[in-house]
Amino acid sequence: MKSVLSIHRQGEGHWVGDGFPVHTVFHYQERPELSPFLLLDHAGPADFAPSDKARGVGWHPHRGFETVTVVLDGEVDHEDTAGNGGRIASGDVQWMTAGAGLLHKEMHSPEFTRRGGRFQALQLWVNLPAKSKMTPPRYQTLLARDVPAVSLPRDGGLVRVIAGGFGSAKGPARTFTPVNLLDVNLRAGHSVRLNLRDGFSGALYVLKGRIVVNNERASETELVVLDREGDEVLIEAASDARLFVMNGAPIDEPLAGYGPFVMNTPGEIR
Repeated sequence: MKSVLSIHRQGEGHWVGDGFPVHTVFHYQERPELSPFLLLDHAGPADFAPSDKARGVGWHPHRGFETVTVVLDGEVDHEDTAGNGGRIASGDVQWMTAGAGLLHKEMHSPEFTRRGGRFQALQLWVNLPAKSKMTPPRYQTLLARDVPAVSLPRDGGLVRVIAGGFGSAKGPARTFTPVNLLDVNLRAGHSVRLNLRDGFSGALYVLKGRIVVNNERASETELVVLDREGDEVLIEAASDARLFVMNGAPIDEPLAGYGPFVMNTPGEIR
C-alpha cells in the first residue's frame, strides 16, 4: 500500500489572460517527486457574466512537454500554429503535445461568452522524455462520450478513465510514457481501491468533498502526495466527492525550465 507523504492546499490565485482565474496546485520546482507531472492548475470555479468581448488567453508558446486540459464547466476553443483546433466542453479533454514547440491560444467559446455561466477546468503539464522532447506537435480531442466511465459497486460512484486503465477499461489518450489519469466521483460512505503500481508516482487532487486516503483525511482543494513505494490506495468518501488521480512512471532526467519551456539543459532553452 502506498503511504501518504504529504497533503497541501492550493496556492494563491492569479489570472491567466482574462478568462482563467487560476490556482496552481503544484509545480515541478517544489514537487519533483511527482515526475512525470510538472504542474497542475485549477481554473475556477468562477461565474462569468454574459459578454460580447472575447475572453481567454492569446497566443503563447510551449515546448518540451504536453498539456492536458480537462473542462469541468464551460467551453474552451483552442487553436495552434500546427494547424490544430477545436472546442471542448464539460467532460471533454484536450491533450496537446507541444514537443518541438508551437504557439497556441485558449479562449472561451463565443457561445459561452455570450450566455455567461460557470467555468471550471484543470490543466496538467506532463513531461516528455529527452528522446521525445523534439517530437512534432500533435493534438488529441478526447470527447466525454469517448472517455470510458466505470460504475462502482452498489451505486458507489463513477471512475472516468482519461489515460491508462482502471479494471478492464482503457483510456483513449495516447501517451509517451506510462500514465494513468482518472476522474473519480465517489458517493458519501463508499470507497474505491486503486492500484497505482509500485515505483510509480501518485497524487490525488480533491475537487469536491472530503475523503480519507489510507487513513489520512483530505478535503476540497487539497493535494495528496503519495509515496512511489507500494501499489494500492484505498479512498473512502466522507461526503460526496470528486477527485483527479495522477499516476505515472517517473522520468528521472535533468530538467531545465523557463516559463512555458521545459527541456533538459539550459542550452536547449536559449
